[in-house]
Amino acid sequence: MRVDPTETFSTTLAVPFAETSAFAKLAGDENPLHHDAAYAAGTRYRTPIVSGPQMAAQLMGFLATHYAEKGAVIGHDISFRFHKAIPVDQEITLEWAVDSVTEAPHLGSDVVVLRGRILTADGTVATSAKARILVGEGF
Repeated sequence: MRVDPTETFSTTLAVPFAETSAFAKLAGDENPLHHDAAYAAGTRYRTPIVSGPQMAAQLMGFLATHYAEKGAVIGHDISFRFHKAIPVDQEITLEWAVDSVTEAPHLGSDVVVLRGRILTADGTVATSAKARILVGEGF
């Protein structure tokens, strides 16, 4: 087994407005909540918000980068639930915790099931995730 079945890991970051708008444009998301501060000021959010696809990408990228240090990593199944909007420029915490690790010699890897989440600055869960990944020596 290459992955610790009790492992948890996290990082903290902020997503600036310019990055939020650029990511949303690349993703084809023209929702003005991600691009137009004046528009967002007139909504219940009062400020631009980060797009859901960007938060999913942040969680997936953090997960892949973490396990790439241990060997080859492939995402197998990842799902997300968006609970709360994340205002731009707010500090957020990305977290992952291993639920289970199953050795899969026929795949040359471990099958790792994890729970992830994004917490806002006040500790509220904004996004939750569940992932099943393969971590091994090479596929």
